[in-house]
Amino acid sequence: MQTLFSWIFVLLLFITGNVCDLSISPKGPVSVEALVGTDVTLSVSHAGVPHPEVMWFKGSLLVAKWSVGNSSLSGVASGVFKPELTGSLTFMNVSLRYNGTYTVEMNHIGEEKVSATFYLFVYDIIMNVSLHTDPGDAVEGQVSFTLYYSTMQGEAKEVRWFFNGLQLRNGSHYSISGKNLTINQPSRNHTGRYTVLLTNPFSSETQHWNITVLYGPDMPVLKVSPTKAVFVSGESLFLSCQAEGEPPPSATWFFNGESIATSSTGTVSLTNVKTSQSGVYTCVMINTRTKAKLQRNVTIIVYESPSGEPLCSVQAVNGSAALQFLCLWPGGAPEAQVSFPGLSVNASGYGNYSMTINDIQSLNGREIICKAEHPLIQTQCSVIPRCIGTAPLSRCIVAGGPVDFLPVILISMSQDEQTLVVIHCSAKATPQALVHWIKDGNHLQTGPKYQISTNTTQLFIYDFNVTTDLDTYTCTAINPLGNETVDTTLLGPQISNSSVFRSNNRTEVTLTWDVPLTSVITGFDIQMKGPELSSPSQPKLSIASDFRTIQSKPASARATTVSGLDPECTYYIRIIPKAGRTAGEQSEQHRIGPAAGLSGAAIAGMAAGIPCALLVLLIVLAFIYCGRRDRVPRYPVPRAVEKSTLNPHRLLRARLKPPPEYRHQQPERSAHLPTVNSSVRMATTV
Repeated sequence: MQTLFSWIFVLLLFITGNVCDLSISPKGPVSVEALVGTDVTLSVSHAGVPHPEVMWFKGSLLVAKWSVGNSSLSGVASGVFKPELTGSLTFMNVSLRYNGTYTVEMNHIGEEKVSATFYLFVYDIIMNVSLHTDPGDAVEGQVSFTLYYSTMQGEAKEVRWFFNGLQLRNGSHYSISGKNLTINQPSRNHTGRYTVLLTNPFSSETQHWNITVLYGPDMPVLKVSPTKAVFVSGESLFLSCQAEGEPPPSATWFFNGESIATSSTGTVSLTNVKTSQSGVYTCVMINTRTKAKLQRNVTIIVYESPSGEPLCSVQAVNGSAALQFLCLWPGGAPEAQVSFPGLSVNASGYGNYSMTINDIQSLNGREIICKAEHPLIQTQCSVIPRCIGTAPLSRCIVAGGPVDFLPVILISMSQDEQTLVVIHCSAKATPQALVHWIKDGNHLQTGPKYQISTNTTQLFIYDFNVTTDLDTYTCTAINPLGNETVDTTLLGPQISNSSVFRSNNRTEVTLTWDVPLTSVITGFDIQMKGPELSSPSQPKLSIASDFRTIQSKPASARATTVSGLDPECTYYIRIIPKAGRTAGEQSEQHRIGPAAGLSGAAIAGMAAGIPCALLVLLIVLAFIYCGRRDRVPRYPVPRAVEKSTLNPHRLLRARLKPPPEYRHQQPERSAHLPTVNSSVRMATTV
């Protein structure tokens, strides 16, 4: 194209008459590409002047100067440039340092200077292409990430970038400049394979780079297994924590600010959980490459039922003028809610709740229910306020059935043989009654002789003396709903009844006995009169003329067995109750032995009875005889005469006695049986 322009220019000069002016024109392209190590010529042609002066510049630097027709160069290195007769310049074994813009100027004396410009591009074979990143990691959310290339040899004329096989162009996400590919605000979507393609007129080279954009952790996903709103103490559960990220983030669980054992998969196992493990559990996810953190919480609730059952009670307060109802159901998580709906609709409490009622007149015998509610269980208990005593209903201050009021006597003896008697007044009342003790009209107080228990239900009588301390003791129990009084008369040691049972072989007997309920007894002596008891080691028998003690029994004993009796001998056995060292009234004597003949007294009685019987018989016969002798003949008379002459008193001439009135006879009370207050039931225990 340039040659064509040159010829047109010469033709115009010829037409205008200026064909003798100096001119210059490139021969071939002005943009020349060359391979390193080869020769390349920047060709020009001139006209109008046969031998102009030629000067070549690289930029503003003169690199060669000569005159056309003279091939000698001046001021330039030989062996690098070769001048041509046409004014062209040849580069020999061109190197990369000769890349640049070259200008050729021609002039002649009296002529204007003419010039032409060339562009020389020297390329080498592209080799050893490598890719690099700045910064080292691509992180989601950062401002930019740059991928650039470098070569060990050769330069590219054209650079093209590809992402997963698709060519990239400048835009909002990517910027291509020189050797750099910049990713603007990289995201996980920019993860993939990047390729650079370098080409020049003499070679091409491709290189790949896999870029992973780091991100996360995303919002953790927490799971609780099994899925329950509330766990019960003793159950097991699992916590898991998962989150998206590159690289996959690691999970660590925390509870109360302290880390807990976590598996590599982010799972925590909680077995046999307790209420202390209720609370907020935090999962912290960490990206180990970017150090980015994200956490999330989950709340675990562990409930535990209160222990046992709720306990209801009532007690007197305000000087026994009011009743305080208590409902106790301790423990549990959370605490149980308790209330007395029968006393108040709205009032309630937790765990240990009480309510005081001043109007107690209508509460006697009424069941008061405590409603106990826990998230895991609902239950209830109740208490019934009651007045006291075995007295009639009228003795209670308010209406309601009385309850038992039972004194109990306990007796013991110390090592120094001092007797301790305890009277226990068990007043079955609700609330618990306060007991006052009275003797001979005087209130008893705690001292050396008497002591009253803390709950006032027991009276301790120390160093009990049968002579001075056998008396009537009164206990009065009082609670806000009523009061009751009962007397306890202590009796000396005595036996109420006894009996004996002989074995079939008649060598052994069993003796049983009872005692009055309020009799003060510390032991029993079993006494016998008769031959000595025999045994295999002592077969010899001897006869004792008086009672002797053969056994000693404690106060709780009510039976004993006596062995070694001779079936052919007669024995007498009795029981002696004791109170300390004082012996009480003996029991009846029991005879043990073979059936005996008639005694002398019996024979004497029979001898005296026979004559008496004969005399009575004669008297009866005499009455019969006299009655027949005085009878006169009777003749029929009118009934009126019969009635007037009949002497009714003649019917009683025999003087017979009327039959006795058996219904007025009562069996005689045994002299040794005590009189016990019939309104009191008592039991003796040692």
